[in-house]
Amino acid sequence: MQQDIPHLTGDIETIAELRELYRAAEARAARLRLLSTSGRELLQAEADSIDPILKKSADRLAQFLGSRSANMTRDNATPGFPIILPGCDVAVHSTLLVAGFSSLADIGDPEDREACQTLLDMMGAAIDRAEREGALARLLTALKDRELRLERLVDRIFSAQEDERRRVAYELHDGVAQSATALVRVLERGGDRTNADSEVGGPARAIEIARGLVAELRGVIGGLRPTVLDDLGFIAALHALGDALEQDGYRVSRGVDEDFGRLPSYVETALYRVAQEAISNIRKHAGGPCDVLIEARSGIGYAGPLLRITDHGRGAACDRPESGAVSEGHQIGIAGMTERMTIIGGSLDWRAGTHGGVTVEARLPGEQR
Repeated sequence: MQQDIPHLTGDIETIAELRELYRAAEARAARLRLLSTSGRELLQAEADSIDPILKKSADRLAQFLGSRSANMTRDNATPGFPIILPGCDVAVHSTLLVAGFSSLADIGDPEDREACQTLLDMMGAAIDRAEREGALARLLTALKDRELRLERLVDRIFSAQEDERRRVAYELHDGVAQSATALVRVLERGGDRTNADSEVGGPARAIEIARGLVAELRGVIGGLRPTVLDDLGFIAALHALGDALEQDGYRVSRGVDEDFGRLPSYVETALYRVAQEAISNIRKHAGGPCDVLIEARSGIGYAGPLLRITDHGRGAACDRPESGAVSEGHQIGIAGMTERMTIIGGSLDWRAGTHGGVTVEARLPGEQR
């Protein structure tokens, strides 16, 4: 009987070793399932689907460690399993919280700990890829939107150029050309002594027509590009617009900062065109002479230099009595002013008064100063 004991002991040791090998094989299979299943899902994750996939991977890791579920937090001060993005040795993107574990060191089995670390690295790589793809998608969307806006802007620029040429042609034809023709006729009749002193052909009439012709030419030139804008700057050109408005009977008040100073040429041009369009709309839609306030602030107390033109006419309230719709003329003018300010990085606000009148406000970022 005693001779069988060594043989029995050997059998017991063999069974224990087999069980140990079986448990080790099961553990390796569990690690493999954890990494292969989660890795396949993480590899397919995109910017809009990364969050639920990360949650599934986190829960799968928690179940592997014997816990029910896990949570992710961006509070990196909370104890847990840190998720670090590739290339970031120190910066922790987020922390995985598993009940009963405050760090990876709490995982007793080295191979389990290594598998968990591998999964955390895979999650970090998936997060990094998804964020990069999301940023790229947003950039492409922004570029497409900008391309579309630039295309529309180019169309409007060409349209504006043609409208400007048409306006100049009409002004030259209806004003300058007719005045020049009348002057020629007066000069032709000037040689006839019988008409030399008459109202039709006298020198006084020729001088009057010539002066009117010069005034009309200056008006056309000023509409194209006022010399005062280049010589003295935006504020002087703005005062000139106000002076012309006063000559037409409007009651103009002004609030201009003395320290406004000069701005880059392209900025002054854009602001001047906005002021020119705003005042042109006042003449068209205010319903006759009214109170007008022209303001130009240097940026002190504001986001940046500010131009504000307010009229107390009856234009805009008539354009949109109930529905809030704006007439086509106002729409074109507002669109043109808005585009000019957008091009230089500024903004434009157009609003109608309760009882009529319009306020046009153009702002520039502080960096323009």
